Amino acid sequence: MPVQIFLTGVGCVGKSTIGKIIAELLGLNFFDLDVEVEAFFKTSIERLQQSCFNMYEFREEAAKALADLLNRPESAESVIALSPGGLMGGYLKVLKKNHGIKVVITDKPENIVERLRFYDIDSRPIEKELTLKEKKLYLREVKGDMTYFGTSYKRANLQVDISGLEPVQAAHKIIDAVNTYTSESSLVT
Repeated sequence: MPVQIFLTGVGCVGKSTIGKIIAELLGLNFFDLDVEVEAFFKTSIERLQQSCFNMYEFREEAAKALADLLNRPESAESVIALSPGGLMGGYLKVLKKNHGIKVVITDKPENIVERLRFYDIDSRPIEKELTLKEKKLYLREVKGDMTYFGTSYKRANLQVDISGLEPVQAAHKIIDAVNTYTSESSLVT
């Protein structure tokens, strides 16, 4: 049976970095949904968000790119990094038609703040050194995101805490969790 792993979690938790490593270790294709959305709509995520009335409408639109990706044969055996809202709205509707394993990556908010990356409106990286005051503000924002998305993350098959792990260690921990989950699932069916 084809293996499809969907990774989600708050912004900068490591979905893309770890997802690429998992895909490489397992010999699977890797897709970053943000990249797929930008290619599908031929615009940046931020510009697409600005064209939508609210985040619900944005997720409904962006889910079209997810559906398109899942219809492509190369996605049948893959690791896909979803957005933080990957288990909400339009995304969830698309994923309900799919049998992939949904994994939420969690980490301590302080660790996530240290990994924050910034981009301009056209998704170009921006170098930014945060002050202590800015770090505190972003820490509050990350904690808020964890609370906001927390309910939707209960829809995942697995939640894997990567606190204190380097990306390769985190990838192995997720692979182990997926293997345990799939072997236990096959015993039930």
